[in-house]
Amino acid sequence: MDFKDQIRQISERIPALKEALNTEEATKTALIMPFIVALGYDVFNPLEVVPEMCCDIGKKKNEKIDYAIMNGDEPVILIECKHWAQNLDLHETQLLRYFTVSKAKFGVLTNGIMYRFYTDIEEPNKMDEKPFFEVDLQNVTSAQIEELKKFHKSYFNVDNVLSTANDLKYMRELKAELAAEFEEPSADFVKMLSKRIISGMFTTQKQEQFTALVKRAMSSYVSDIVSSRLKTAIGVEEGIDTSAISTSNVATPAMTSEIDEPQENTPSRDDRIVTTEEEIEGFHIVKAIVRTVLPAERIVPRDTISYFGILVDDNNRRPICRLHFNAKQKYLGTFDAEKKETRHPISSLDEIFEYEDILRETAQRYV
Repeated sequence: MDFKDQIRQISERIPALKEALNTEEATKTALIMPFIVALGYDVFNPLEVVPEMCCDIGKKKNEKIDYAIMNGDEPVILIECKHWAQNLDLHETQLLRYFTVSKAKFGVLTNGIMYRFYTDIEEPNKMDEKPFFEVDLQNVTSAQIEELKKFHKSYFNVDNVLSTANDLKYMRELKAELAAEFEEPSADFVKMLSKRIISGMFTTQKQEQFTALVKRAMSSYVSDIVSSRLKTAIGVEEGIDTSAISTSNVATPAMTSEIDEPQENTPSRDDRIVTTEEEIEGFHIVKAIVRTVLPAERIVPRDTISYFGILVDDNNRRPICRLHFNAKQKYLGTFDAEKKETRHPISSLDEIFEYEDILRETAQRYV
């Protein structure tokens, strides 16, 4: 199993396990130790991973860090662990103290779900207040897994990671600023863009008009990029959607329909199809679930106007599920042995894991 698969497997386990983890020790055993193992380290070898390493601070004795990953006789990564339900914002100062008295270049604060990576970019030998990299394993992306891979024993190099940590730190903060602009464009941002395309006085009326336009334009632009890159990366071929399920005004927990038959002549991709990042993440979750049954290369996405399909062998007669994410209420469509679709309302991507048994059972039919 490669590194990406190991991380995806840990991600998949979290929703099923976390409610049963009542203590910090249980969190460490079930979630954090497997993560360290995925990074290539032997958690039972004290020459590689030292548990409860002493980090005495001045007159305070018996201060201990949960795990220290070693390079020879010196720690290079300190890992401070908390219970999975703990808010990490409340514990950053504790890791900062340990970092200051050690020779480690990296500190990790985690509750087994969120992982925050720190170093000393702003002042040597003093841990930065903000992490240079943060990842939520329940919603981990392929790009984040590539960053995590830099900490794998086989690839880890302090100088190489430090050389990119600076960019990662400021990129993270810039992304946060951009996210805020996407959510609600600021007056200065709207004015800056608008003055490039219009002349004359920038009135209050124009401010209101262009605030809405800027928000719509940014959303449309990102959707176009995601759709274009998905087509390029995985070569999605579009099939006609002839089975758009009519939804009644009566709210029901699940809706069913018969699966549509494939068309003989598949047309080119419709310009109205927009593949969203949420659909791509949903595809990766389903792929992680069913790849325990089927090889990854047989699990293929196919987007349509009204739903995002996940198929076996890119064959419309072999559906695993459909993601109906185009409306406010999202649905996961699963299939029974007769290929009848049942729609299950979901409020977040995490809820896909609640149907993993059904998804695996469906995939098993195509083994």
